[in-house]
Amino acid sequence: MHVIASSQAAALIQATGGRLYGWPHRGRCCGGVTVLRTASRPPHGMAFRPLATDGFELHVRADLRLPAELHLEARRFPRRVEAYWNGCAWVV
Repeated sequence: MHVIASSQAAALIQATGGRLYGWPHRGRCCGGVTVLRTASRPPHGMAFRPLATDGFELHVRADLRLPAELHLEARRFPRRVEAYWNGCAWVV
């Protein structure tokens, strides 16, 4: 998997501890679209595996099928890192 992180996303990850955890989340609306959630700390009850990246530690849910590319962007309100599966907002 190729990780493409904007400079703002990489800076935000570093500012919040240097680790990013990512996992799929299935919504209740919109036909149950699955998106990627991220956090600087792992949610309780999920197992994660580390992936090699430059500049920060990336951990994904242990059973996650990996995309060819994972895009990371910083958002301001609320301040967070958004993850995009092969550039898409939802998991395909």
